[in-house]
Amino acid sequence: MGLFDRFKTKPGAKRAVVIGLDGTPCTLARRFIQDGTMPRFAELVSRGVLLQMDTSIPDISSVAWTSFMTGANPGRHGIYGFLDLQPNSYKIYFPNSKHIRSETLWAAVGKAGRRSVVINVPSTYPAQPLNGALIAGFVAVDLNKATYPRDLVPELTRRGYRIDVDARKVQESHDALMADILETLERRIETLLWLYDTQDWDLFAGVITETDRLQHFFMDAMGGEHHKYHSAFKDFYGRVDRFIGEIASRLSGETMILMSDHGFTTIERQVYLNTWLVDHGFLRLKDNAKSVEDIAPGSLAFALDPGRIYLNVKGKFPDGIVDKADAAKILAEIKQGLSEIAVNGASVAQRIYDRDELFSGACVESAPDLCVQPIYGYDLKGAVNKTQLMDREVFTGMHTQDDATCFITTTAGEIRDGKPHITDIAPTVLAAMGLDQPTGMDGRSLIHR
Repeated sequence: MGLFDRFKTKPGAKRAVVIGLDGTPCTLARRFIQDGTMPRFAELVSRGVLLQMDTSIPDISSVAWTSFMTGANPGRHGIYGFLDLQPNSYKIYFPNSKHIRSETLWAAVGKAGRRSVVINVPSTYPAQPLNGALIAGFVAVDLNKATYPRDLVPELTRRGYRIDVDARKVQESHDALMADILETLERRIETLLWLYDTQDWDLFAGVITETDRLQHFFMDAMGGEHHKYHSAFKDFYGRVDRFIGEIASRLSGETMILMSDHGFTTIERQVYLNTWLVDHGFLRLKDNAKSVEDIAPGSLAFALDPGRIYLNVKGKFPDGIVDKADAAKILAEIKQGLSEIAVNGASVAQRIYDRDELFSGACVESAPDLCVQPIYGYDLKGAVNKTQLMDREVFTGMHTQDDATCFITTTAGEIRDGKPHITDIAPTVLAAMGLDQPTGMDGRSLIHR
């Protein structure tokens, strides 16, 4: 018996394909459809529906992809950022797949006796057992721990599979980084097509993360043809388009969803919220502080990436001094002050959300008290070692919350009204496969079926 023979797809079972393009804005996809950069995607869109989609708040990949794979808000799945706080502590940890508190899409598919093949979805490391195969994405560090079943590792190694782009190449040169992005994309595409063609699956979910890496470092290349990397940027998306065409040519009745976890725009400035909190008396730090682990007694609040504000509440944190009775007043002061951070008379905060406006569920106690959603161009950071409120670092691109991509191979009449949200994707996949939506998903299917 072959390795996957016991997981053979049931005859006549409805199947679904999800292709993720990490960080690809819907507006950029439409631009490339219109100017001829992505003709294969254009042809596919002519037979389906392309929608602009909202993503999670915070609009960071670990939160967004977890919201995709669970169909749930962070208050249920428990992931609020690439970095989170250990309970009753200021200590930072990196959440991984073991910290996700909600059932994943592929777990629901597996319970129905159906098989999933999942490749390079961020926040799936270390790989957890499932009815199928999984190669974890960012922030995977060990291919053995990133792969289930382990039997796939020798072939992945033989094929030169890369877990991620080596962003350190930018220290060498932008040419070296661009070359690494392109090479990693080729290895990714080769592996995705190999698994698509050789494995039995009912759900195929594969993510291209090189789009995100390209845009973090080269988003300014879309400013005009004069830019050194303008053609390379468009050529990159041309290669992605050919991959989309290769997947589309393989479809035989499956529902295909092409999506991103957030949008992207160019950066004007990074804004350091902890600097503002220090300057306005809300935060005290120890000398030579490197992170919020170096918070000093007497602090009322602190910030984590991206735009997360936490009150230093008594009983919740070791040096907490905020009484719950005073929390609303302090939060109101912080909200007012943050809303007054402005450039050329315009606030850098598009909106400041209270915790209960965004989050609900068993994990809500670990949620930030405020989430600041910036206007385009102003990236809200939680660094504690900055003396200035704003500066500009190496990234040229930042995430956006309201411009993710959602494409479905269906007709407009089958799509429900209203702007989709990333938590709607998992229920949509299940509906397309003829499976019931489990309890615990906040989203709802986009397809009337």
